[in-house]
Amino acid sequence: MIRQFELVERVKSYDPGADEDALNRAYVYAMKAHGAQTRASGDPYFSHPIEVAGILTELKLDDSSIITALLHDVVEDTDASLEDLEAKFGAEIARLVDGVTKLGRLELQSEETKHAENFRKLLVAMSEDIRVLLVKLADRLHNMRTLHFIGSEEKRRRIARETMDIYAPLAERIGMHGFKDQLEDLAFAELNRDGRESVLARLDFLRGQGQDLSDRIIGELCETLSAEGIEVSVSGRMKSPYSVWRKMQRKNITFEQLSDIMAFRIVVDNTGDCYHALGLLHSHYPVVPGRFKDYISTPKPNGYSSLHTTIIGPERHRIEVQIRTHQMHEIAEYGVAAHWQYKQDSPQVEGRQYRWMRELLDILEHADNPEEFLEHTKLEMFQDQVFCFTPKGAVIALPSGATPVDFAYAVHSEVGDTCVGSKVNGRMVQLRAPLQNGDQVEIITSRAQTPSPDWEQFVVSGKAKARVRRFVRLKQLEQYTELGRQILQKSFRQEGYDFSEKGLASVLKRFKSESLGELFAAVGQGHLTGREVVMAVFPGARDDAAAPKVVPLARARARHGKGRETSVPIKGLIPGMAVHYAHCCHPLPGDRIVGIVTTGKGVTVHTIDCDTLESFHATPERWVDLSWDVDDGVEQRIGRLHVIVANEPGSLGGLSTIIGKSGGNINNLKITNRSVDFFEILIDVEVGNVKHLTNIIAALRAMPVITSVERARG
Repeated sequence: MIRQFELVERVKSYDPGADEDALNRAYVYAMKAHGAQTRASGDPYFSHPIEVAGILTELKLDDSSIITALLHDVVEDTDASLEDLEAKFGAEIARLVDGVTKLGRLELQSEETKHAENFRKLLVAMSEDIRVLLVKLADRLHNMRTLHFIGSEEKRRRIARETMDIYAPLAERIGMHGFKDQLEDLAFAELNRDGRESVLARLDFLRGQGQDLSDRIIGELCETLSAEGIEVSVSGRMKSPYSVWRKMQRKNITFEQLSDIMAFRIVVDNTGDCYHALGLLHSHYPVVPGRFKDYISTPKPNGYSSLHTTIIGPERHRIEVQIRTHQMHEIAEYGVAAHWQYKQDSPQVEGRQYRWMRELLDILEHADNPEEFLEHTKLEMFQDQVFCFTPKGAVIALPSGATPVDFAYAVHSEVGDTCVGSKVNGRMVQLRAPLQNGDQVEIITSRAQTPSPDWEQFVVSGKAKARVRRFVRLKQLEQYTELGRQILQKSFRQEGYDFSEKGLASVLKRFKSESLGELFAAVGQGHLTGREVVMAVFPGARDDAAAPKVVPLARARARHGKGRETSVPIKGLIPGMAVHYAHCCHPLPGDRIVGIVTTGKGVTVHTIDCDTLESFHATPERWVDLSWDVDDGVEQRIGRLHVIVANEPGSLGGLSTIIGKSGGNINNLKITNRSVDFFEILIDVEVGNVKHLTNIIAALRAMPVITSVERARG
């Protein structure tokens, strides 16, 4: 354990102006506050905050960070309060300690909810001052170094998984690769001890066998570059065990197939020498195609800059080379801590320089619950990235597999919400098309556009998923509310009463609803029927309890789908939310329709002659009269055709031509049966209404090669 005077001397060695008195007081305060508390290892508890402070001195952080490290657990684990800390050490220290301190009073929450809520608090705090995150990472690093003292294997694995999923990616995001490698390796040791030991054994063998070779490679690289007047220092560094394991898993290759276990770093004086050295290496040694990356012209989001290339180097060995300046090397090793400037600049400004933090805050704003936020955060802190460009040349970093919709949301939330199309490298592409490194992406927007529920199926970034889910959630609630209102209005009319919101307000408590909107939504979702609510408002309404519960299908069809005044209009209800169009009968405007209410899913629209309705004749309370109440041709819907066409050249081409000339668009086509003479085909056609589909059927029947064409059912 670091002694008091040693800690102060460490800080004073790199920051002579540090507040020595405050450091001494914080050290003593932490020891007294934690008193006789012990850790799982049996060591005094106060050894932990002192070791955390020691880790931060290795990064040469300011005295406020060191004091925060000494005090970071006193509020959570002792009787000390934030008010005490503010009185003794000032408002800044109290604010930083509060940012690191876990939330209290979460005993009734699940472990996942506790974890998510605490991470939300950490995120907000570190967005204001990045030092909160640095203290938290040092805290987690020391806890991982002593993880083996915890008796419960389940708890050890949970902490290790949390470290791998959250804290290691956070360290990577602020460029602290040393922290990241240590956290990943310590978590790897707990989560897959056999795998780590296997990789370590091979690395140790390789290190023993290849030390002479590594020295010869370094010597030849130095000689090659120095001969051209470039002052360089060259070193070799092996990948961490977890990095090796992850690459083997990701690429499904063996250890022997890895070519970049050892990376050689060339450090030069300036950026010009970086490119000069690169040119010399490429002229002296064969280059491995597709292995060059320029992170100087396009730095990583965490500020990492370097040139990466792979060559068939000295003694014909394939090696990876990283070329960077001394400053780039410091940033690569220590990230944000490498250019600490709190003595000159505001820490608040420093924290907000990180775009990814703003993205996480945006997710925090739009996530519905802590668990969803944590899920989206894990998506956002991706490791594998693609770098794409806006038309003006700005770089956007996205997760591997990202689509134009992810790109649009990364540019701005409103751009994502109104995205209708995209051009990649000047060519129109689908919104679900995956982007590649170096793509130039132009997003086409429309004020009339809103996020599509389908987007959630293919977007991969946390921000995009959070925004789409939030829109769908709010829109669904709005649609359920409107549908429920219409169902209740219809139910009031059927029972011979005037619709009354005042009457509904009187029964809210009975249905455990906080507001009329909540009651309408419950009816729209199918949790309540319209008649249940009417009977609650008017207890004296006629009782049909004696009526038969099972209604013959023919009578049910006769009673519904006539477009009467009591029908519910479905105008303005977006398909896929409160209203779903049945795939068995593909209803179109102009069809007689009926709705089947499904609890929690709203209403499914069927044509009145759909065979599927037979399965619902025993539950007449689920039937709802519906009417289209839409303008003909305003919205395209799917109509399905069953066609038998002659098997001869040009027949399919003629069929599609007729559909196109008639204003239809083939959405899907499936050959269900094929013989020597004929094809049987199911065709889904986008049309405006029944009349439009009927015109297409008539045009197809006029073709000589078509034997029959009917509207498909089922």
